[in-house]
Amino acid sequence: MNILAFLTSLLQSTRSLWHVGQTVLGIIFRHPITGTSVIPILPDGRIVLIRRSDDGCWSLPGGMVDWGEDISSAVRRELMEETGLELLKIRRLVGVYSAPDRDPRIHSICIVVEAEVQGEMKPQDNLEVLEIQAFPPSSLPQPRMSHDHHRQLQDYLNGLTTLA
Repeated sequence: MNILAFLTSLLQSTRSLWHVGQTVLGIIFRHPITGTSVIPILPDGRIVLIRRSDDGCWSLPGGMVDWGEDISSAVRRELMEETGLELLKIRRLVGVYSAPDRDPRIHSICIVVEAEVQGEMKPQDNLEVLEIQAFPPSSLPQPRMSHDHHRQLQDYLNGLTTLA
């Protein structure tokens, strides 16, 4: 095989590998990521919110579903990491939120649940959470919330189950 034939073959192989690589990256990065938000309800009826460190806004606890994890396990893990609270029971599905612009970082699909919780509010992840506080449903913070969490809370308070 002469050098020109070798280089041509190498170029075709490289193009094939690049095409396969683009396809794999497209599958991984061009599809929405699944996450969850939790509306944690304490025994006294207050709703627990966290103040995020990345934008300083109030937010529902939650995060991405890990590989090999189901939604209820992700709810339990994220709740514990961000609030220190124990999941007693998932009461209901509040909604599934999938607008491409709902999270400024990535296109994510967020499954929102209402949950009965108990325990001491003490986040385990101090890099993500600046503050944690429980609010009566009638006194939720009014400033801008992270992502579309204001809508998620409004849908919850209105008794809706939303597909958006």
